[in-house]
Amino acid sequence: MLKNIIKHTYHVSREDRNSQNGHSSFVIWFTGLSGSGKSTIANQLEKKLFDLGIKTYSLDGDNIRSGLNKGLSFTEEDRTENNRRIAEVAKLFMDAGLVTITAFISPLAEDREKAKEVIGDEDFIEIFVNTPLEVCEERDVKGLYKKARQGEIKNFTGISSPYEAPVNPDIEIKTENERIEESVERIFQVLKGKLAYNE
Repeated sequence: MLKNIIKHTYHVSREDRNSQNGHSSFVIWFTGLSGSGKSTIANQLEKKLFDLGIKTYSLDGDNIRSGLNKGLSFTEEDRTENNRRIAEVAKLFMDAGLVTITAFISPLAEDREKAKEVIGDEDFIEIFVNTPLEVCEERDVKGLYKKARQGEIKNFTGISSPYEAPVNPDIEIKTENERIEESVERIFQVLKGKLAYNE
């Protein structure tokens, strides 16, 4: 710990915010290849929760890299730092009483485990959007896989950089086998019990 750094304790706690909101706060961590459907499912899940009066906020990979993490590259070292910052920011939003939804490739198991340690095991829900590489390439809505195959993009996950699939995620989604609405509903059924706040 850095010298002369003393964390300040505020009168309003996470528990106070959860009580006022009427629901618990935690982090939903979507992981999967580029084009797997992470952001699409996360977006639909947030809309469902929001419509039910749940206080939410979404953190998306491209959005974060456009601001907070725009100085980071896609080397393994910078990916690790990217994930560390995301975990810390997600924890802040969780402390603010929000159900925080993150959608990032987060390709390395060690980095996801570190994120879980930062956020807390009981507050970290890992969702693996398990879409095969060939399906992601077929979708390729951003044209990134084509550029990666042509060598125009370096350190691209699934092509020139590894993706370590979760071994035991809380929820696994196979987008080629179910519709988005089905995936969202299945996730929601898991979340329902966790949302209930008990003082």
